[in-house]
Amino acid sequence: MKSVTDKVAFITGGASGIGLGIAGTLVDAGMKAVLADLRQDHIDAALTEFRRCGQAKSVHAICLDVTDRGAMTAAADETEHVFGKVHLLVNNAGVGITGPFSGITYADWDFGLAVNLGGVINGLQTFLPRIRAHGEGGHVINTASLAALVPMPAAYVTYVAAKAAVVTISETIRGELALENIGVSVLAPGPVKTSIHELTKNRPAKFGVGDAFRQAEQIGAAVAFPSMMQPREVGALVLRAIRENELYIITHGEWRPMAEARHAALIAAMPTKLDPALVAMVRAQRAGR
Repeated sequence: MKSVTDKVAFITGGASGIGLGIAGTLVDAGMKAVLADLRQDHIDAALTEFRRCGQAKSVHAICLDVTDRGAMTAAADETEHVFGKVHLLVNNAGVGITGPFSGITYADWDFGLAVNLGGVINGLQTFLPRIRAHGEGGHVINTASLAALVPMPAAYVTYVAAKAAVVTISETIRGELALENIGVSVLAPGPVKTSIHELTKNRPAKFGVGDAFRQAEQIGAAVAFPSMMQPREVGALVLRAIRENELYIITHGEWRPMAEARHAALIAAMPTKLDPALVAMVRAQRAGR
């Protein structure tokens, strides 16, 4: 998508944080954006800001729980009714679920995976057939995390399990979708100014909240770094990736040594004695991507 002018973007988690930063950047570039967000307070604040900037006609908001597949379909229908064909899907909605591994519950697993992984799957399943159907190509942005690329403490296990899956999903579908003129990028942000730590406000009642994870939410609210990016800075990186069809969008380099060590350990663990038949199969698979 070298040109984004007059194209339509559907952005989950689009009314605050990274999602709003992406939305604002895309609207400035000439796109129309649908802000799909669980929280009405964020929607109201975002729409007020777009109206202040004279961009009200370029945005539409939908209150959406990305774990609800029926609601996702209804949101897609509403988007097409309001703006027409969708060319850009931004699977951005996420929750910063962390807490003591010893205190994790089934509900915590269900919640973290349902939003951070299930929300991406629901977006792909709902919107990719529609993007394919209009035949004009498009792009998919999936938000993962830098935490998915390096070893992390056990407190992050639910979050990292989902985000690592988002990375591999993006890598895996990219080759096939390229044949249909649909690009794929995976966003792996580090510290960005967002409300992702507001666990209780971002958690549907059906999942409940444990005491250990309430404590983690309070800790997350206090974390700040000099290098913490503004959402609009991330939005600019995303827009460039859309135009250049870049696979990886990574916001911070401070985790590079950890990533290098991880990949070096993986390579070192691989045997050097090779089966020629398997080598040929792997080469054939890569050639077909």
